Amino acid sequence: MTYLITGGSGFIGTHLGLALQQAGESFRIVDKSPSQTFPERVALVDILDADRLAQDLTGETIFHLAAEHRDDVQPADLYTRVNVEGTRNLCRAATLRGIDRIIFTSSVAVYGFVKDATDETGAINPLNAYGRSKYDAEQVLRAWAAEAPLTRSLTIIRPTVVFGVGNRGNVYTLFRQIALGRFLMVGRGENRKSLAYIDNLVAFLIHTAQVGPGVHLFNYVDGPDMTMRDLVSLARKTLHAKSGTGPSLPLVLGMALGHMADALAAITGRSLPISAMRLRKFTRTTTFTSRAHHGFIPPVSLHEGLQRTLQAEFLNPQPLPVFHTD
Repeated sequence: MTYLITGGSGFIGTHLGLALQQAGESFRIVDKSPSQTFPERVALVDILDADRLAQDLTGETIFHLAAEHRDDVQPADLYTRVNVEGTRNLCRAATLRGIDRIIFTSSVAVYGFVKDATDETGAINPLNAYGRSKYDAEQVLRAWAAEAPLTRSLTIIRPTVVFGVGNRGNVYTLFRQIALGRFLMVGRGENRKSLAYIDNLVAFLIHTAQVGPGVHLFNYVDGPDMTMRDLVSLARKTLHAKSGTGPSLPLVLGMALGHMADALAAITGRSLPISAMRLRKFTRTTTFTSRAHHGFIPPVSLHEGLQRTLQAEFLNPQPLPVFHTD
């Protein structure tokens, strides 16, 4: 089987490419940014360019990862333009090129903030424009699959918070603040979080390339869920051989500081390590589960994935995969 990865120059796409390369699989990348890891495999194409996309789309299976995903994308309609209209362009190009299999990375952001473990039947209540655009993109893809239900295969994967070596998202920001001794616990830390380790997610993406025609929907989460207190304690013990979470702030005071940081970021134009949205995510319970993973067994435990990340990023730094964060 030959694969095409849209957004393959990013974090998940680069790790996916490394896994496919290790397995001896054939793949190409379509991305608006160059790939420093796979420069010879990338075609520089913006998915908003429908004509170019149709020209450069090849392969039997598409991993559709390209998206606007940051919390602070401006203008906000970029989420719709890239995530929804770009997906529409991809479906048209796939139809023109006779490609019948798409694996799409959506997001648990389509469910919004949830308190109870939520599976694929959970109510759709996006927490922001990003989550809404991901759900709308799912509907575009479902319409594509419905045009030829006996031959087309669509797999929608909604990962929870993804972390791993080289990622610079919220989990890394948390670990870095702890490593630098700058971390201050906000709230009591009893809220639970679902996480997904990058190597496991990539293995699951490849695993789903074998499913047959139809529409297949999966959340992706590595259990067991952890409380934020336990996650912070694990990082402090690994990085500093210290127990517990260290100093803490009441939630109300912490959120006030988050809003102050937002105001300062707006004035200076600089991105700061804390924000009201990050603190809101940090202090909320967001747990997910999946009804079935088609016999998939994650190759790495969640605890081992966290340890590998802490070791490679802070204790025994390793060369990191190079990828674009746009």
